[in-house]
Amino acid sequence: MPSAEQLFAIANPIPLPAWLLLALAPRWRFTLPAVRLLVVPLLAVAYAAILGARFGQTSGDFNSLGGVQRLFADPYALTAGWIHYLAFDLFIGAWIVEDALARRVPAWARIVPLPLTLMFGPAGLLLYLALRSLTAADRRAPAATGPREPAGGLA
Repeated sequence: MPSAEQLFAIANPIPLPAWLLLALAPRWRFTLPAVRLLVVPLLAVAYAAILGARFGQTSGDFNSLGGVQRLFADPYALTAGWIHYLAFDLFIGAWIVEDALARRVPAWARIVPLPLTLMFGPAGLLLYLALRSLTAADRRAPAATGPREPAGGLA
């Protein structure tokens, strides 16, 4: 098995082209499928593989801060945790783009939160949700007019 440092060096740059596509070519027909069906699953497989290879070889738990600290003291667990962030933040970035396009959120209000989502996950999502509420051209019809079909299955 490669070292944790090698796995980190391999995994860390993988989502960057996907983030660029989300920011610069969100309407390109391959952008969202590439992100959702290729890059995010690739990161998820890497995450699962590291966990599977190292299962039971680390001390620590998720029951206390000290337990989490002991868990992430293992470089493989730390690398898996980083890949977890890479995958989930990218998934949220794709959701932001898809939701923004469906709601006709202005491009700037879609693009500005993406770097924040890449670097700080929930903070970027929070910013997008705030900007969406202020700028969306399509604020979704009230429930009284009937349900609306979600765009691409994620709404």
